[in-house]
Amino acid sequence: MSAWPPRPVIRRSSGLKTMESALVRCGLGPVAGVDEAGRGACAGPLVVAACILGPRVHPSLDRLDDSKKLTERLREELYSIIVRRAAAWNVVVIPAQEVDDLGVHVANIEGMRRAVAGLSTPPGYVLTDGFRVPGLPAPSLPVIGGDGAAACIAAASVLAKVTRDRMMVELDRELPEYGFAVHKGYSTQTHMAALAEHGPSPHHRWSWANVRSVCGQPAIRRRLVADEADAG
Repeated sequence: MSAWPPRPVIRRSSGLKTMESALVRCGLGPVAGVDEAGRGACAGPLVVAACILGPRVHPSLDRLDDSKKLTERLREELYSIIVRRAAAWNVVVIPAQEVDDLGVHVANIEGMRRAVAGLSTPPGYVLTDGFRVPGLPAPSLPVIGGDGAAACIAAASVLAKVTRDRMMVELDRELPEYGFAVHKGYSTQTHMAALAEHGPSPHHRWSWANVRSVCGQPAIRRRLVADEADAG
């Protein structure tokens, strides 16, 4: 016999839409969420995404959550749904060299501005994950833990994470000695061992202390000097 009363179906996305729904009711929509992937990595790009979901989250997005809490397979599934059903979305890629030139925080802020500016639908309000972003074209609010608190930020989180992971897998095919497909450029023990053995690639962030320390090793210095001589 079935239990009575029937157990309710909890839709994660409904809870995540509370903040956006309140803003829309106040006439501040559409609401865009912004998030990034790769901020803490020492190799690879910083990827920033902005996303505006429709006024109602489609049932296919019920499992939407902070991308870090999702499996790779589920992130891929949600990515496909988001790009089909979002009212607007945009992804910005900031290469490692630009991250070095600007500094990661400034690069992140700049990426968020670009991502929002590139939306096909101008937002009436912007929710950012964790910190204030000056210079946005609409009023904004930083949300602590935003990718687990607002559906539009969670969607942006998935877009940024999947885009960056795919790029790191492609980079692994170009430079298999670093294992980018596994650690995605983060400072794991395996990555650091490969970095010590092979030296930094053009895709490493040379402003990172752990990358600079490897550059300082005599064998690596000699290799870099030799590479510069060959290039000359």
